[in-house]
Amino acid sequence: MLQLFTDHPRSVGETYGEHFMFASSFGARMVAGGLACFVHGFLPFLFVRTGSKTVLALHARMSGARAPSKPVGMPEPEYLI
Repeated sequence: MLQLFTDHPRSVGETYGEHFMFASSFGARMVAGGLACFVHGFLPFLFVRTGSKTVLALHARMSGARAPSKPVGMPEPEYLI
């Protein structure tokens, strides 16, 4: 059962706590950016670039912050060519 909580974080080079903090802060940023987009839909003069800035910042953070992941349960190769 514990493996359900640790396999994915381990595959991206994090502990459960590190993964929780990263994912939670990422999600909070997504919600804030989404709310800004929602408000922008009604009041187009507000939050003109907030949504796109949020997406770009989150993409950069996701791309640079993590180790490459290997699917959980995949065996290590015996040799590399």
